[in-house]
Amino acid sequence: MTTLSGRRIILGVTGGIAAYKAVEICRRLVDAGAHVTPVLTAGALKMVGEATFSALASEPARTSLFNDPSSPIPHTVMGQNADLVLVAPATARVISDIRTGRSADLLTATILATRAPLMICPAMHTEMWEQVSVQENLEVLRGRGVHVVDPESGRLAGGDFGFGRLAEPASIVAAVESLLAPNDLGGQNDLAGRRVLVTAGGTREPIDAVRFVGNRSSGRQGHALARNAAQRGAEVVLITTNAAGAPGGVRIVDVSTAEEMHRACTAEAPEADVVVMAAAVADFRPHRAVDRKLKKDEGILSVEFEPTADILAFLGAAKPDGQVLVGFAAETDNVESNAAAKLDRKNLDIIVANDVSKPGVGFEHETNEVVVLRADGVRQHLPLCSKGEVARVVLDAAVETLNRLDNSQEQA
Repeated sequence: MTTLSGRRIILGVTGGIAAYKAVEICRRLVDAGAHVTPVLTAGALKMVGEATFSALASEPARTSLFNDPSSPIPHTVMGQNADLVLVAPATARVISDIRTGRSADLLTATILATRAPLMICPAMHTEMWEQVSVQENLEVLRGRGVHVVDPESGRLAGGDFGFGRLAEPASIVAAVESLLAPNDLGGQNDLAGRRVLVTAGGTREPIDAVRFVGNRSSGRQGHALARNAAQRGAEVVLITTNAAGAPGGVRIVDVSTAEEMHRACTAEAPEADVVVMAAAVADFRPHRAVDRKLKKDEGILSVEFEPTADILAFLGAAKPDGQVLVGFAAETDNVESNAAAKLDRKNLDIIVANDVSKPGVGFEHETNEVVVLRADGVRQHLPLCSKGEVARVVLDAAVETLNRLDNSQEQA
């Protein structure tokens, strides 16, 4: 059975240039088994064609409150039957309309006429995204329970580059699956009453006031893990270097450097039932950072490095009885042997290893291919798949290990 089989989804498409990506979102939702009804605004029709969505979706695209004589109140009928209203892309205008309850067209009328969850995927130029009014609108909507799939950094309309690009279709559909198909993504509520700590993103070690040493980790895998854990009922703490795209319903701790992440983990880990160290923490940092911008005419820069704290080894040494500790190993050679040695050396329960030299794997990708190794000898290989699927499998393993440790303590 596909993950969204039988789910009725209204796909709202608004008038941003990113509307072309909604075609791919529509196709992926249908492939996942969803019944998709596209609703296109007047602005969307200037960007994409009605016929395209009608051909790909489960039923013809809707564009107006008044162009379907067989349904005099289409917004009410669609709203009552929907399992989810997904707006992708969501422009600054429609975000404002949703906040204020303005019924300006079929899409916003349908949003007002439904009790189904609402998920919005903002997309706009960086300057618009950064406007206080836009961020305030989103903050209010999040507080009302609206699910927001944050935009990403990348190429924008007009050749610009910056934050505000619509999240990739695979990420959006993964968020829909996480919301509507929790049982398919790992078993709903099997982490209820548990506290899960997840780290995400790549640390940045400053060289001077503007430059740093870093890596290519986007934080997507860690965010997927936090999202899945929350969906399964856990109380989630997410320590991340990149809060953009972080899931709702979790407590976020913002950090930047390895030292900051070490302090945050030291404070949060003792109370956690499961700790998942998915962040890419720098192994070295500049010995001394300059508090001003270094100039090119000052000559060639020579940087002396020193090791950072080994957070994972520290947590392994201090691991409380009954806690499950999960590490990650990004490798380019001898993947399984290196990961197995790390599993043993750092007193881990589970390690997730990937070969980041492979196309589509790990850093900066929506997908991953991993081997999950457990201290009890169980091995599981996942071929190239979404990071949401990796999160599900990793947390399945964590839950199994957690239950086994609980049983061992009860019998002792």
